[in-house]
Amino acid sequence: MTKERLQKVIAQAGIASRRAAEKLIMAGKVRVNGNVVTELGTKVTTADLIQVNGRAIEQQKKDYYLFYKPRGVISAVSDNKGRKVVTDYFSAVKERIYPIGRLDYDTSGILLLTNDGDLANHLMHPRFKIEKTYLAKVEGIPSNEELKKLSRGVLIDGKKTSPAKVKKFSINLSKQTSLWLLTIHEGRNHQVKKMFAAIGHPVIKLKRQNYSFLDLAGLMPGQYRQLSHQEVEQLKKLVK
Repeated sequence: MTKERLQKVIAQAGIASRRAAEKLIMAGKVRVNGNVVTELGTKVTTADLIQVNGRAIEQQKKDYYLFYKPRGVISAVSDNKGRKVVTDYFSAVKERIYPIGRLDYDTSGILLLTNDGDLANHLMHPRFKIEKTYLAKVEGIPSNEELKKLSRGVLIDGKKTSPAKVKKFSINLSKQTSLWLLTIHEGRNHQVKKMFAAIGHPVIKLKRQNYSFLDLAGLMPGQYRQLSHQEVEQLKKLVK
C-alpha cells in the first residue's frame, strides 16, 4: 500500500493548501487513527483515518488506466466543439481522471489516464526521457541516409530533435508505402509527423505502440484496463 506525506494527502482532499496543511499539523489540529500528529514527515496510507479539526477527511483513491485510444478522439476531458473525448470511454469510473500527455485527434494507440497529478507531471517532464514508440505508415520508402537523419535528429520548428531509434516494420513496393517503428522520448507538438515530413516522407497513419515498458496487448481500440500495482510502481521508479 502506497504511503504519502500527511500534508500532501490533506491538500489533495481539498482541505487546505500543502503549506496551510503543514501549519495545521504543527498546531496539533490533525489526528491520524485517533492520535495527534505534529511531525511533518509523517506518512499515511488510504487505510488510515485522518481528522482535521475533528472532522474526518475523505482520501482520494488513486486510479491508473491504460487506454487504447481510437482515431478521431480528442485527448482531453472535454471539447467545446462537441467531439468525442477520451474520458467518454470511462463512464463507469467514478474518480475524475485525465490523460497523461496527449495523442493527436487522428493518431491511435496507447494513452495513460490517472488522477495522480504528481506522477502525471513527472512522466511528462522532459528530464526523465520516457520513451514512446510509434508505428508510422509513410509515403514512399526512406533511404538509409534519410533514416540516419532521424536517428541523429532533424530540424523541426527551428529546433533539432533528440536522436531517435528507427526500425523497419514492413515495406509495400507496389503501393510505395512503408511502416516504421520510431522511438522518441520528447513530446513536441506533432513531432513524429514533422520528423518524417522533414525527410520527405509524410505520415499517412500513426499509432503509438508502446509507452516505456507498457504495450497494447489484449486491447482493441476504445478498450482500457487498470494498471497493476507492479506497473504503477515501475512507472514511479522511472521518474525517481
